[in-house]
This record gives sequence, C-alpha cells and structure tokens, in this order.
Amino acid sequence: MTHCIVPVVLCGGMGSRLWPMSRVEQPKQFQPTLGKGSPTYFQATLQRHRSEAFAPPLVVTNAGQAALVHRQLDELQLQGRVIGEPVGRNTGPAVLAAAICARRENPGAVILVLPSDHVIKGDINRIISAMLPAAQDGRIVSFGVIPTYPETGYGYITDGGAYQDYAGLHRVDGFVEKPGYDHARSLIEAGGVYWASGISLMRADTLIEEFRRLDPTTHSAVTAAVDGAEMRTLGIVLNEAAFRRAANEPTERQIFERTPNIALAPLHGVQWDDVGAWNAVYQISDQDRDGNVLHGDVMAVNTRNSLIQSETRLVAVIGMEDTVVIDTPDAVLVTQRAFAQDVKQVVEKLKAQKRREVSSHTTREMPWGRIQTLASDASHDMRIMTVHRSASLQVNGTGQGPSLLTVMAGEGRCKIDGAEVTLRRGQTIVIDADHALPLTNTAERELKLMHLQFRSAAETQPQKIAPTARRHRTSVPVLPEVL
Repeated sequence: MTHCIVPVVLCGGMGSRLWPMSRVEQPKQFQPTLGKGSPTYFQATLQRHRSEAFAPPLVVTNAGQAALVHRQLDELQLQGRVIGEPVGRNTGPAVLAAAICARRENPGAVILVLPSDHVIKGDINRIISAMLPAAQDGRIVSFGVIPTYPETGYGYITDGGAYQDYAGLHRVDGFVEKPGYDHARSLIEAGGVYWASGISLMRADTLIEEFRRLDPTTHSAVTAAVDGAEMRTLGIVLNEAAFRRAANEPTERQIFERTPNIALAPLHGVQWDDVGAWNAVYQISDQDRDGNVLHGDVMAVNTRNSLIQSETRLVAVIGMEDTVVIDTPDAVLVTQRAFAQDVKQVVEKLKAQKRREVSSHTTREMPWGRIQTLASDASHDMRIMTVHRSASLQVNGTGQGPSLLTVMAGEGRCKIDGAEVTLRRGQTIVIDADHALPLTNTAERELKLMHLQFRSAAETQPQKIAPTARRHRTSVPVLPEVL
C-alpha cells in the first residue's frame, strides 16, 4: 500500500498540571505513560500510527527539544522529520508549517494531525482509514469523542447530521469552546454533541488554501518561515522573524470554525483522554481492589481510591483517600484528587520565583545511565552524565548555542567525521549547535562526563588551546588535554 497519510505530531506545551513529572525541558509528552520503563506519551502516539498505511511522522516541536525528539524516535528505531519552532505560536501555525512541508514532498499528501500527549484505546486507525476518501475529496475531518461527563476543559462539536456520500461522516452544526459546567451538562443532555479530540485529517493543500483565504497574514508569515528555514543536523528550524508574524491561535479557531469544508467523524468504540491532570491519569489507569493506582516502590495501608507514584525510592501512604502523591527525586506533590487541576497554580508560583524545579529534573535515569543537573539559568545548563559500562548514547548540542563535554573519569570512544576517537580523563570536546556526538563507554567502570550547554551562541566561547596531540579536523573539534 502506498504511504498516503502523513502523521503530523504536535509536541508543544509543558503540561503544567502534571508537574512534578512534567517540566519545561522534559514536558508531559516526553514522560512515561505508566511510570518508569513504560513508553512515553509521544512514543505511544508514534506507535499507534505505525503501519504501511502511514508515512514516517512529521514532528513539530520546540527547536530546543529536537534532540529529545530524535532520542525517543531512535528508541523506537523509527525515522522521522523534525520541524523546530523558534517561538511558540499555538497549533495553527504549527500545523500550517507541517502542511507546507508535506505538500512540497508530495503534492497530494494527506496529513493526520495528532496531539502527542493523549491516551487512546481502540481501533482508531480503522475510523481514520474510513475517512480518507472524504479527506481526499477536500473535507477537513475533525474526530469527535462521545462525552461521558460535563468536562469544562474541552471544546465541543455539535452534530449537523450524517452525510449520504461518506459512511460515518457527519456535518458540523457548530463549535462550543470550553463551556461552563451547566452549559456542558445541558449540551450532553441534549445529545448530538462530541468532545473535540484535537485529531484531524485533511489534504495538505486543502488546509494551506483555507489559511490563504481566511488568514492571509498567517499564511504569508508561515510560508516565509518555511522558505527561510535553517537546515540543521536534527531537522529544520523555522525562520524566527517570519514565524513571529503568525497569529498565536489554534487551528480550530483560525480555520475549522470558519471553513465550509469542516466535517465530523465520531470515534465510536474508541476510548480517549487528553490526560490533562493527575486525576485523569488515575481515571484511565487500572485500579486494584482498593481503587488505588500504584506505580513504583509504593506501600499503601488503609488507603483507597488514590494515585501514588514513585520513581526512585519507597513511598508509604497510610490512611488516605482520594489522594494523589507523586514523588520525583527533587520534588513531591501531595493533593486531593478533586484539586488536581490546581497544580497549575503551583507551577505559576515556581515560575514567578524562578525555581529550577519548574524547568528540569535534578536527576533523571536514562537507559544508558543518569543525568544530574548541577546548575541551570538563562545562560547555561551544567550537568553530570554518568554512563554505564559498555553503554552508548548520543550527546547533542542545543538549538541555541555550543556545548562543552569534558571527561571527568573513565574512558570512551566517539565517532568524528567517520573516524573513531578515544576520549580520556581531562579531555574536552566542543559540540556545535545542532550537532550530535555518538559516544560509547569502553572502560570497565562508569564513564563520568561534565556537560555544559550554553543557551546562546553569544555566550563566552571556549578558549582555543594549543594542541598537545593531533587535532581532528571536524565540525565537532576536539581540544586535547584541557584540565
């Protein structure tokens, strides 16, 4: 079968209501769905649409997270193309940029727009495939979820009646954006209404033409951003000056609510949740006989209907009910499930106080070892990377400036311009922005590295030192014996 559907995976946003698991630099979509060792939300999205019916994914993300995207793609042994956003501009410009890129590769491309942080159970691809003829005929198909309760955080789509030409496809009567509780309840009681899932299917050129017609300023800005994009090792980065001119609006408001081409496909038989808060994690997880969801090294005594999650140590909870306890190496969250939405208020206070705990995890366990953050501010990040014996990793530069990698203990080998190079204690490598360095621990003990990432190319550059050994001609230069 010809690859005719291009998955466009959107990876923006922090997911602040899932703090302390989700951080600015390690947001919700890149975190495990069911605790340590499970696939991330992003990876689950990729796997869900991985078949001969789909082309390799096109991922739109923050330019600074391109390395993280590639690392998680590599863990799945999946190839993908990455579009880096220099600034956030909501889903409208992001989807338009992806549509422009997809159309330039294939004029007849059909794109499937996918949020990267949802949990879905059921054969959604069967419904997507059934809607392909309508999309190819110029319909913009938005997939709706049958509501089960009056959720105030979702948008709603009202059913305008079934099409005769396309089985399972409905007209759209209207949109309701995040109604109040009473309004949401009345909508559900009246029937014929669906939650907007954020998933949509359309020809790339259909969306581009609707942007040209309905929002010519954003169309012009995003087209110029793609035309002026910078090609980097980890993908393209859109031109910032042009991209800033695009409207900071979601696709629904810019196009779906205004186009006559919009249509609705109900997701019958599919369970969906956008997992926006810890109470949602509890609701979608398997519960034990006491109604508890326990992840990690957890002991629950006389505790019911609670979510308790630990990453690295024993957490004991006694006499609690309807409680959420999330333990990470550098922060602990304790809240009643009913107040799970208020976690966002804690995040706002952390941001106002410029606390590091809102930006990144102090210590993170990785398949190859662990990362410990020593310092992080607007100018740089300083981390200790400990690599297990015989383990391999890829050390990435940032999208904003160079980085320094210094061997503190042990020995490793890396590949530079195709040549194998041995790194020993005291040696430092300068990794240019958006370059990647494959590295393997070749010693019988752990390899310990200091990784200093500059956030701006304008920061102080590492001083060049006269070589005491053969220099390697490479875009990732080696500076030998820097102590």
